[in-house]
Amino acid sequence: MNSILFYIILTPLVTFAVSQVLVILGQLLQSNQIAFYGRSIASFHSLFLCAVYGTLASACLNIAGYGGLGQWTTAKAFKWLMWISTGVWFDVEDDGQYADTTRPAVFVCNHQTELDVLVIGHVFPKYCSVSSKKSLKHIPFLGWFMSLSKTVFIERSSRTQAVEAFNKAAQQMHSNKQSVFIFPEGTRSYYDHPDMLGFKKGAFHLAVQAQVPILPVVVANYSNVLNVKKKMFRAGRIPLRVLKPVDTKGKTKEDVDALLQEVREKMLAELRAMDQSAREQGIAAQKPEGSRNMDESAKSTGIDTGLNAAA
Repeated sequence: MNSILFYIILTPLVTFAVSQVLVILGQLLQSNQIAFYGRSIASFHSLFLCAVYGTLASACLNIAGYGGLGQWTTAKAFKWLMWISTGVWFDVEDDGQYADTTRPAVFVCNHQTELDVLVIGHVFPKYCSVSSKKSLKHIPFLGWFMSLSKTVFIERSSRTQAVEAFNKAAQQMHSNKQSVFIFPEGTRSYYDHPDMLGFKKGAFHLAVQAQVPILPVVVANYSNVLNVKKKMFRAGRIPLRVLKPVDTKGKTKEDVDALLQEVREKMLAELRAMDQSAREQGIAAQKPEGSRNMDESAKSTGIDTGLNAAA
């Protein structure tokens, strides 16, 4: 029994140590690739630890009658663990305090890379849950945690089951005053310029059905911090803005397309404004000469690279 406990404690410590050695080695050798693997190991290690913690915390919170806080407390733990192990931080700008005062709501956020899990840790309010593809439900610890903390699971291969899941979510939002966080692009874009993929309609159908506001969250392009294709993962501070809620009162399913377009245009305009602001401050890569437009060639990020010299 003692040996089992020893290895349970030792394994995460060794994993953390290995990841930090790789990060330091990457800095000394000026190797983005070595640092990439170091921070990637640290990220997955942090995610696993928080999934275990979240499973236990959600089980206890459910027994106490506060199951809706499971994802919030886990997200906050992940935020701090990632800051310690990777040096990545999201600077949240929410002048209207919309994230904490708008409840229930459907949060929609642009989706760039796997690092967006950390976005949730910084902006997630109490009594909010994510939506996820149903296949993740069966992954040990992560799936258990999601199931215990009121995750909205969506079966993407079946429209009927997806509609049923959103019907259940709409009921849950009102009965528990529970918000839902969704990435409407449906998949990661991996863009190295300020743009977004097309939005799927699920989040907007849910908001209209529940008659709750849509709360847009915009994260600056952070390809200067994490670029999976180039195997680059650096420490950095990433701007994040919470926009004014978009009301859905009185809207019907006939209004979904227009609502989607309205929200996407607002988010895209804000994303590009954040990029332009970063250029003017000299903390983003400049647009190459001879490029035709931002969509085709811009390399802006909105990242405060001046505070992060790490590889």
